[in-house]
Amino acid sequence: MPFAGIAFLWFIGVVRDQLGEVEDRLFSTVFLGSGLLFLAMLFQGAVTATSLVAMASGNDLDAGVWTFGRGTTESLISVYAMRMAAVFTLSVSTVALRTAAVPRWVPFSGYGVALVLLLVAGEHKWAQLLFPAWVLVLSIAILLTPAHARPATAATDVR
Repeated sequence: MPFAGIAFLWFIGVVRDQLGEVEDRLFSTVFLGSGLLFLAMLFQGAVTATSLVAMASGNDLDAGVWTFGRGTTESLISVYAMRMAAVFTLSVSTVALRTAAVPRWVPFSGYGVALVLLLVAGEHKWAQLLFPAWVLVLSIAILLTPAHARPATAATDVR
């Protein structure tokens, strides 16, 4: 799980770099905040699930603690993390559409993924797979789309 988190943070950095100077501060703030909240909830859900697995291997399994831990993990991952993933997808799609950083069908598909994540991700576990699939599609689109011409800055200007 830590490596998945590192990869997701790297993805956030790549998206911000792709947008460059033209990114919208409002949507970029929502994008960054929702991405970090998604990761925090995902990590906490992983810690809770790992604790449950460790507790299940012991001799004195408390049914009440197990039920509480299972419900907490499911709420963190299926409800809250997926809602933050939806906000992340909405904000990235909006910024990508405004800046034309990727082909237009990618942000429009992101709107669909976000809608599904907002409405049914808690009840239908299959819907949770849409977020990593969309991140993969966006990543491929970023790799295949040439970066926009950016003005040279003092940090990148080598003479």
